[in-house]
Amino acid sequence: MLLAGDRDLVPVEWIRAPLVRLGKSSRLDSAALARFLGHHDVQHAYIEQVHSMPRQGVASSFGFGHAAGVVEGVVAALMIPTTLVTPQAWKKRAGLIGADKDAARSRAVQLWPAWGALGKKAEGQALADAALIARFGTAH
Repeated sequence: MLLAGDRDLVPVEWIRAPLVRLGKSSRLDSAALARFLGHHDVQHAYIEQVHSMPRQGVASSFGFGHAAGVVEGVVAALMIPTTLVTPQAWKKRAGLIGADKDAARSRAVQLWPAWGALGKKAEGQALADAALIARFGTAH
């Protein structure tokens, strides 16, 4: 998710997590992520600081951790300054503490009403989270 603008930040470019198939599973495509970021003048990356979740299976925890490591590794390899942001921090800044799962998408629709991709429930939720994490970073 890339935001641009001096005062009113707007999403200008984004991609869904690029995946490659490995047998029956998928992995984050590090080369595709590097190409995407490399085509833009990224000044700073704000990445959600994630951890395993209770009752999450071993395979899904491994996949989730692998994806998080790929993102951090690609950003580091591209020498992009990085800040890890806890979910609690960006959600507090967005006014979402104690809110339901779809609240981030609702907040993003308020901030960026012309952004049509937010209308897709699952994809819109992921885009909203990414945009609000990026927006969190710009307020510092």
